[in-house]
Parts: sequence; structure tokens; C-alpha cells
Amino acid sequence: MKFRLQTEHITLAQLLKACDVVQSGGEAKEYLNSVEVLVNGEPDQRRGRKIRQKDVVETNGIRIEIE
Repeated sequence: MKFRLQTEHITLAQLLKACDVVQSGGEAKEYLNSVEVLVNGEPDQRRGRKIRQKDVVETNGIRIEIE
């Protein structure tokens, strides 16, 4: 899946919500604590992690490429 940024960056939690991986910020927090999320191939659990153009987020069989 591709996600086009409208601003300079988006947080990891906001991205998960925008891509319908989770429904709320609280759910994002729980999701990041219980399910492996890779940002550019590295594990990351920080809700506030800034995701920028050309980053790739992978989780639970979902690959999100940031444009």
C-alpha cells in the first residue's frame, strides 16, 4: 500500500490510524506494544516516531510505502 504525505511528516500512530490498521490512538499504543512494527526494516514501538517520505512501515503482513 502507498501513503502520500500531505505534510513533512506523520507520526507512526497517526499513520496506523490513517491506513486503518488501528481505530484510535489508544489502540495504536496497545498495537505497538503487542505487534511487531518495522520502520525501514528496524523494529520500532514509538507512537511519536516521525515517518517521512521514502520510509517503509511493515506490520502484520501489511507494507506501507510513504510517498
